[in-house]
Amino acid sequence: MATLTSCSFTNTLNLGHRLKPNRINVTSRLRICRKNSYRELLWKNRRFLGLDSGFKGGFECCSSSGSDGGGVGGGGGGGEESEGSNESNLATVSKEEESGSSGEGGGGTEKPKPVSVSSRPPTISPIGPYNNFQVDSFKLMELLGPEKVDPADVKLIKDKLFGYSTFWVTKEEPFGDLGEGILFLGNLRGNRENVFAKLQSQLAEIMGDKYNLFMVEEPNSEDDDPRGGPRVSFGMLRKEVSEPGPTTLWQYVIALLLFVLTIGSSVELGIASQINRLPPEVVKYFTDPNAIEPPDMQLLYPFVDAALPLAYGVLGVQLFHEVGHFLAAFPKKVKLSIPFFIPNITLGSFGAITQFKSILPDRKTKVDISLAGPFAGAALSLSMFAVGLLLSLKPDAAADMVQVPSTLFQGSLLLGLISRATLGYVAMHGATVSIHPLVIAGWCGLTTSAFNLLPVGCLDGGRVVQGAFGKEALAVFGLTTYSLLGFGVLGGPLSLPWGLYVLICQRTPEKPCLNDVTEVGTWRRTAVTVAIFLVVLILLPVWDELAEELGIGLVTTF
Repeated sequence: MATLTSCSFTNTLNLGHRLKPNRINVTSRLRICRKNSYRELLWKNRRFLGLDSGFKGGFECCSSSGSDGGGVGGGGGGGEESEGSNESNLATVSKEEESGSSGEGGGGTEKPKPVSVSSRPPTISPIGPYNNFQVDSFKLMELLGPEKVDPADVKLIKDKLFGYSTFWVTKEEPFGDLGEGILFLGNLRGNRENVFAKLQSQLAEIMGDKYNLFMVEEPNSEDDDPRGGPRVSFGMLRKEVSEPGPTTLWQYVIALLLFVLTIGSSVELGIASQINRLPPEVVKYFTDPNAIEPPDMQLLYPFVDAALPLAYGVLGVQLFHEVGHFLAAFPKKVKLSIPFFIPNITLGSFGAITQFKSILPDRKTKVDISLAGPFAGAALSLSMFAVGLLLSLKPDAAADMVQVPSTLFQGSLLLGLISRATLGYVAMHGATVSIHPLVIAGWCGLTTSAFNLLPVGCLDGGRVVQGAFGKEALAVFGLTTYSLLGFGVLGGPLSLPWGLYVLICQRTPEKPCLNDVTEVGTWRRTAVTVAIFLVVLILLPVWDELAEELGIGLVTTF
């Protein structure tokens, strides 16, 4: 009998059958698991589990000799029932017993020695460069990972969906993050938009709402389509795999807590704007790095009422930003998640993380929804900034003024120039400048909108660049943005915390649309280009020599 040298994780789970590459029949198991979140949890945490190596396929028990068909991997005549029962035991036969039974000549009366069955549980031998934990994770990924496209459905779709009048399939490849879908490569036989609409309609008639069909650029294609534009392919994924999941209760709780913290950070910004009125011990605690003991916080209570208008302005900009997203998504029938506001004591808020909860139909929709939020927030911020500057010129509004350092206006080239043109050289060339709180609210809102329009990851700016110019352009823009933030060229002292925030929360690009090929048009690309140019002007600080020449703030050193 063969000696069993390694056993798969299947034995440990007592599944009673083997997992083989590309021959795994787990449909019934996945139907049971579909209603819970284990598959989604494991899939989302595949990086933590060490599954980013691209390993695919199942595992089976390996026998050192399968010639007699008695091993688990043997191809003997044993049926599935006996095979399943054999896998539950770990049998070993010593070489001495084998040699002894084979070396007896002519006796024929001695009975074969019984097989010794180990009482120890089977162990998993590391396969290749993977340890036991990773091997176990691979097995769970096969069972609880994203459900793959049924091969029978693939054959049916190839026969009834594609053809010489729409798209002639020449090759199939895996599609999706884990290869759970099918990518059909071939030759397009008509206008891509018309063909895609026809294929979507026919797929719904054949398979119902079981699958989603994607039109994407053909990977590694060297030539363009003869009709113009890139060559296209069609990918297919199960609907429950490709569509985002609903917002959970815990996400609502986290969003509520973050919103409360954002309210607190906005009020703190309003209090900090009255630094010339605060008690000396409070000012010393917030400005002196050597101060250790915190002052009595009750000293701040009289200043809360005066801080509320600025806090309302900061929160209003963020809410207006999110309303812009939802108003643009509603007519497109695109679902959005609840916004997760990010508190920040310098700007009041870094904005909010809002996820798409449905697949976007095309790139135009991605650009329109992503631009609507920053444009709405920037419009309100610019209005408050302009009104605040005009109120700062009126002597009768002196009671509402706050004193800020003139160097504050050196944090933005564009906003500093607007302030210099409105307030004048004399007002801007002092140690402090008297301004209305609306100026601070508008300044913070415009800065936050500009940060969110940076072309990187799944920020609003990253989404619009990906939709307008493609994923390759986003990679170039993203690398440039990270470099400028890292060297402090954009954002000044906020460049490092913002860069870390993007790396942690927003670094992954947005998923492709159903129609990820059709261009967005000239005017949308122009709007995106102008928006990015304004973002650079807002986030570009003014260095001392230029500030002195332009009269923005009081420059004491060069």
